Amino acid sequence: MSESLVSEYSDDAERVQELALRPKNLGEFVGQQRVAAQINLLLTAARSRKSPADHILLSGPPGLGKTTLAMIIATEMNAPIRITSGPAIQHAGDLASILSSLVEGEILFLDEIHRMSRPAEELLYMAMEDFRVDVVVGKGAGATAIPLTLPHFTLIGATTRAGLLPSPLRDRFGFTAQLDFYAESELSTIVRRSSSLLQVPISEDAINEIGSRSRGTPRVANRLLRRVRDYAEVHGNGEIDLPSARAALEMYEVDLIGLDRLDRSLLEILIKKFNGGPVGLTTLAMSMGEEAETLESLAEPFLLRKGLLARTPRGRMATASGWAHLGLTPPQAELGIFDMPPLDA
Repeated sequence: MSESLVSEYSDDAERVQELALRPKNLGEFVGQQRVAAQINLLLTAARSRKSPADHILLSGPPGLGKTTLAMIIATEMNAPIRITSGPAIQHAGDLASILSSLVEGEILFLDEIHRMSRPAEELLYMAMEDFRVDVVVGKGAGATAIPLTLPHFTLIGATTRAGLLPSPLRDRFGFTAQLDFYAESELSTIVRRSSSLLQVPISEDAINEIGSRSRGTPRVANRLLRRVRDYAEVHGNGEIDLPSARAALEMYEVDLIGLDRLDRSLLEILIKKFNGGPVGLTTLAMSMGEEAETLESLAEPFLLRKGLLARTPRGRMATASGWAHLGLTPPQAELGIFDMPPLDA
């Protein structure tokens, strides 16, 4: 999923590059002011009691800083952190092995917690609440459960789909934080900080240009900055000014509001081939030569958020803003259909 330059997802190689740019404490963390203040209060209280912090659930779209916040929490609590993910835990024994090796006060960061297997999930209930697990020895009628006491730890779960978490698991978190998309001014601050860490000379206009095309997502902002830096080094003297930033983003087909080739292709085919819709996602994907899942996860969320696309009971439709973004005027006969209520599911 990380092939798109403006995709909010990342792969292992990019996570290594991101590590150097991540803020190390809450004072350096940009944006999410409400969440940062709540977490700061929670951690300050835990430190004053000299006890591990309550379990924390971080929820929100990819690329907004859930992993970064988990690492900051570990730093603020002066605690070691263990990082794993839901897909990596397919058996209860996998989770029991991790939990039993934790030390007092350690933080366990469980990314994509909604993708954990059900047996492991049920084991986690007891571990979070009672700090113990029952290890089953043997099989069949001779099997016995041996209780294993765990050290007090803090679980930080991260999810992009909180609705998939069962209520018993959600209820065991002492604090749930919902991360929001960033304002352009906050993204500009992040680009300014990252360019300083990368020692890249950049003008204020170029900073704002990159920030405005970053889809409200710090991960996208840092990725665009690295690609613009490449362009400035190859086609200039290494300094990023507004013309070089615009030329680089044009080369990578990232337009003024952050749409890339896939986004524009979806919008153009929807409008030019299907007269703006409505059309089913599968039909749209076949017309583009893409997988429906790719469109639904990479292109559609941002188009919906920008109001360029609408889900209706009859399929996907381009809104009046979608037509206008391509410099086109919607047929007058179709204008009324834009008032149809969207279909959330």
